[in-house]
Amino acid sequence: MLTALILASTAYLIGGIPFGYLIARSRGVNILKEGSGNIGATNVKRVVGRGPGNLCFALDVAKGLAPTLAAGLILGTLGNLDAPPSSIWVWLLTPVAAVVGHMFSPWLGFKGGKGVATGLGALLGVFWVLTLAVVGGLLVWLAVLKLSRYVGLASVCAAISVPIWAALLPIIFEGYLSASVLPMLAMSGLLAVLVVARHRGNLRRILAGTEPKIRSTADGAAAKAQ
Repeated sequence: MLTALILASTAYLIGGIPFGYLIARSRGVNILKEGSGNIGATNVKRVVGRGPGNLCFALDVAKGLAPTLAAGLILGTLGNLDAPPSSIWVWLLTPVAAVVGHMFSPWLGFKGGKGVATGLGALLGVFWVLTLAVVGGLLVWLAVLKLSRYVGLASVCAAISVPIWAALLPIIFEGYLSASVLPMLAMSGLLAVLVVARHRGNLRRILAGTEPKIRSTADGAAAKAQ
């Protein structure tokens, strides 16, 4: 129990590092007061630029990935589908804590981002089954973004699809069915719920027709021609 508490608390503090806020501040911008007011990569890219936004995305992924990998090594669960279920449950508290830290950063008065990039890193740090599920989620994200041009909607659909992929993949690869499947489904499902909850405002704006869309290639070409 003490080990679980230490690992989860550390992951929460690491996940709470507000890279988007810090990157924007280094450029003289308070990202909390610009654009959507979100510290995530999408808002940083929109307000500060593509380079800072990409850097923010990479760092947000890393702060989900690093604590998850470290906890897996400490607990002996990393890459071990046959680890005791109790150890798996303890381990999977770590990625959830990292995502919660990003969403409710202790360094920013419990303000934060929407957890997509940090959740991506957290899932990539678990088992290969979830890595494949993340790839499936990425395909969903790309498809929904292309069709709708709403980043928020694409993120929500991708998050919902990951536990579905995670449920299907062990069935496809029957040799890898084990007691670890249930904890993985629970963890990916919980992360999906958190991501959807943090996108409530985006979904409301989409229904109201006020959510901004990303510019398509055609829109960008037309803008340049004017």
